[in-house]
Amino acid sequence: MKRENQIVECVPNFSEGRDMNVIAQITGVIEKVKGVKLLDVDPGEATNRTVVTFVGNPDAVVEAAFLAVQKAGQLIDMRNHHGAHPRMGATDVLPIIPVSNITLEECAAISRTLAERIARELMIPCYCYEAAAFKPERTNLAVCREGEYEALPEKMANPEKAPDFGARPYDEGIAKTGCTVVGARDFLIATNFNLNTTSTRRANAIAFDVREKGRPVREGNPITGKIVKDEQGNPVMKPGTLKATKAIGWYIDEYKIAQVSMNITNINITPLHVAFDEVCRCAQNRGVRVTGTEIVGLIPKRTLIEAGKYFLKKQNRSTGIPEEDIINIAIHSMGLDDLKPFNPREKVIEFLLEDANKQKKLVDLTVDEFAFETSRESPAPGGGTISAYMGALGAALGTMVANLSSHKPGWDDRCPEFSEWADKGQTLMTELLHLVDEDTDAFNRIMSAFGLPKTTEEEKTIRSKAIQDATLYAAQVPLRTMKTSFQAFEICKAMAETGNPNSVSDAGVGALAVRAAVLGAGLNVKINAGSLRDRVMAEQLIDEANQLIAKAKEAEAEIIGIVESKI
Repeated sequence: MKRENQIVECVPNFSEGRDMNVIAQITGVIEKVKGVKLLDVDPGEATNRTVVTFVGNPDAVVEAAFLAVQKAGQLIDMRNHHGAHPRMGATDVLPIIPVSNITLEECAAISRTLAERIARELMIPCYCYEAAAFKPERTNLAVCREGEYEALPEKMANPEKAPDFGARPYDEGIAKTGCTVVGARDFLIATNFNLNTTSTRRANAIAFDVREKGRPVREGNPITGKIVKDEQGNPVMKPGTLKATKAIGWYIDEYKIAQVSMNITNINITPLHVAFDEVCRCAQNRGVRVTGTEIVGLIPKRTLIEAGKYFLKKQNRSTGIPEEDIINIAIHSMGLDDLKPFNPREKVIEFLLEDANKQKKLVDLTVDEFAFETSRESPAPGGGTISAYMGALGAALGTMVANLSSHKPGWDDRCPEFSEWADKGQTLMTELLHLVDEDTDAFNRIMSAFGLPKTTEEEKTIRSKAIQDATLYAAQVPLRTMKTSFQAFEICKAMAETGNPNSVSDAGVGALAVRAAVLGAGLNVKINAGSLRDRVMAEQLIDEANQLIAKAKEAEAEIIGIVESKI
């Protein structure tokens, strides 16, 4: 089942790195797809290969990838291709990578569907690799690309080596386009850890301590001793401490420091903050200090969120604080701005995509702008929007009390308890702030439906259905506001009962705001349900709203009673 705000990254490699006109035509079709942002185009003359990076929602990314493969197949003739990099197709490799709210397994399924479509519609045979592989050995890209383009005539004739989709005898079409390898892999983070030394030797030693491959085992002296080999003549390796990492030490003349340069190939196994702490530990063991971290390229937002929460927990601080504050903790904890200013809006994939598709929202207004906008003669924003905002304020007050309680002197042992309440509050606030704009959007849908043409009987039927669909949606949105707001009572009650007694009145005001949110949104459910022709659905919505209203009145009275008893 699809979830909201899913984001994937696609990094296709095209077998053209010299003709900028061809490259521009390929990237041009990507940029035209709505919901996609082109992040990077990296052509290489020696390799005669261009690596393109773009992100967006899965459907948009798949469409952009398909169009790019189609365009590359039209413009690139593999019979004339020569370059230093292994290759076997005009679009050589095409990975789909999970970024936000989507799993690697889901990306693998998407990749397989895309590969089948490319083979069927474009007649370009496709292999599936890594997480999308149908055969275990094809998880390795090198196996899929074995022999490169020149081996395709033999591979197409061999059932064991034939592609997963589009297998057929070698022909002029394959000769021109070659084959494409489509798959799914985890997000890779490229990072450098800055050291207070100029010694490449020390940096390498730290890299070997941590990287998964480790270092060769030696006889006697661990540095100069003879390398121990196994029965097959391969070096025996002592693994490093971090799984899913590759690392090496080097000296950067620009900064006059040595670094441990690392690729984290699976951030689910080794998150960035874990790698940072382990490099710090190993560096300290060798008399070296990590002064900061340099991120190469882009990162998913969750990398910084997970890091910020990790360091907050180490400080025994609440993690239920605004996202911006958590990200700042991550930046300062890992020294991301050690060498140059670190701007999350330029380095975090979700922020780049968000800025590219930015539309003015009510929640982006200042407090006075929001009030003035509400006061104008336009019917939106109206009561449903204000109800959602009241719910967000109620949840915010409960969260504030939780955060104050988590940091109260003498209550350090209770920090995890209050942090958990604050986390719940932040989640509710985020959903309710989303509903602030969604309620107004729902009203605008009704207005748009009423504006549809009604000249012919067919137009009248279409218009009537659109109005009813929009009206139903306009009743369902405030019902979501009611349900989400109601959950904030639990936080306000807990804080009134067990939170910082100096802030008990704030928990009470939070409960009052939540009550207003539930009752106000309930009025909007009823007025919109009243316009529905489907009376069964209408009565169902109204009944559910009335039940929530009754429960809200009881919850608010109980919390105010607790508050009054303590002040």
